[in-house]
Amino acid sequence: MKKMFMFLALTLTLLLSSLASAAPGPGQGRKILFVPLDNRPITCSETAAVAEKLGYEVLIPPDELLGARDRQGDTEGLWQWLRDNAPGARAAVVSTDALLYGSLVDSRNHELTEGQLMERVSRFQKLREDFPRLPLYGFGTILRTLLTATHSGAGMEPAIYQQNAVKIYDYSKLRDKLDMGLASRKEKRELQRLEREIAPQVMEDWRHRHELNFNANKALMDLARQGGFTFLFLGGDDGAFYSQTHYELRHLREYGKDIGKTRFQITSGADELGMVMLCRAICRDQNDIPFVYTAYNIGKGPDTIPSYCVEEIGADVANTIIAAGGLQIPSPKRAELVMAVSTNVDGRTGAANLPDNTIKPRRGTLPFVGLVQGFLDKGYPVAVADIAYSNGADNALLHQLHKKDLQFRLQAYGGWNTATNTTGFLLGTGILAKWMTKDAVNELLLTRYLEDWGYQANVRQSLGSALWSQPGYDQKTGNLDGARDFAAKEGTAMLQEFARQNLNLPPGLSLEKLRISHPWNRIFECEISF
Repeated sequence: MKKMFMFLALTLTLLLSSLASAAPGPGQGRKILFVPLDNRPITCSETAAVAEKLGYEVLIPPDELLGARDRQGDTEGLWQWLRDNAPGARAAVVSTDALLYGSLVDSRNHELTEGQLMERVSRFQKLREDFPRLPLYGFGTILRTLLTATHSGAGMEPAIYQQNAVKIYDYSKLRDKLDMGLASRKEKRELQRLEREIAPQVMEDWRHRHELNFNANKALMDLARQGGFTFLFLGGDDGAFYSQTHYELRHLREYGKDIGKTRFQITSGADELGMVMLCRAICRDQNDIPFVYTAYNIGKGPDTIPSYCVEEIGADVANTIIAAGGLQIPSPKRAELVMAVSTNVDGRTGAANLPDNTIKPRRGTLPFVGLVQGFLDKGYPVAVADIAYSNGADNALLHQLHKKDLQFRLQAYGGWNTATNTTGFLLGTGILAKWMTKDAVNELLLTRYLEDWGYQANVRQSLGSALWSQPGYDQKTGNLDGARDFAAKEGTAMLQEFARQNLNLPPGLSLEKLRISHPWNRIFECEISF
């Protein structure tokens, strides 16, 4: 009798488990419109894939309408697509950069007038009036500050900025400090010297572009103040704590202080903004306010100001939690997501492609791994933000997570590009993961391990070395051109070997069909399928 009871109990458990895994996601049959920054995988398809794991149908404009590295976005086509698909949608999550300029790159290179931009801004209000029941979530960027001549990349900024890049950055840094009342007499004299030395036509163009972007963002904020957006999220693209981007962020934050945190938020970042707004749209659609607890590595932790960011990471994460629709809480006990943030003890940010990014533990590596394991052992859902390095994962941290078999016990992981790119995308993914099956969570984790750790921090460097001897590769611009097939084939083989050595795949995952490609004709980003 006892054996029969145990058999029935086991059968019932398996049946319920099967039904749960086969049950439709909470977004089944619901349509979300998504206009991304551009057609890069991380800002477009990889962002949409997170919502699709919940059963949502994420509609993206045809690729030919989206901005690419060598192609402007079709703003008129994007607006028409948005209006055509608005009926019946649960929400619209839209890049204001795409709908105003064409794409993120177009926001830096366009030849639009202020009148043209303001006319396009007014279309958001018209969209709201014509579709009053459609929640509208907008995300846009504050124009970035070019930090070095090589920061830009070919064609990413007007060519006239290249030879003046360092002087422009130094000028903007000192102007920001002067505006904050922190510039010394020596710095004031240096500011005057730079004003004289920077070519007048360069300075005029630079100031004009920033003024256009600044005024367009103010106009978008006015719409948010009047209810034209359900929520508006602005992010300061690449910059520094003292820079033109920081200058504009401070003034825009002051301009919008009366709007309210339920309608508007401003922080650092660019590529992750769509993921954050998609998360907010889904949380509202599910009538949910997720609780998030944050924990930082030893050392400077939340006071770290990472490379390319304009404020402390603790402040940025706190603001992004609000933007994502969540609530930061002081204890992990009630948290639906524990976000563990890995920073260097001294608060500095390394570069993942440099030789010091080894598997040898640094001062903060083992304490942080212990922190993560402690949360996991207590049953908390943990997401790891790996931001000790920019543009790739921390090899020492990931080696330890692999060694202790913690990789696929996580709710989410991120370690790509800038610190805020990582934390924002991670927050969106980690919050939404509670509605996903374990298989779906594992697939998203595998994507990030392959891209952020395998490719960005390791394979990309080896692939770059191999390309130098390949005919068709443009060493000056970094364009793959005739070496594109070689890069895909070699990169795939390298990534397969890396994964074989460094990932313990859970049941249901296989890398037999792993392939990578380079949709922007350069090795900086890749598209992964498996």
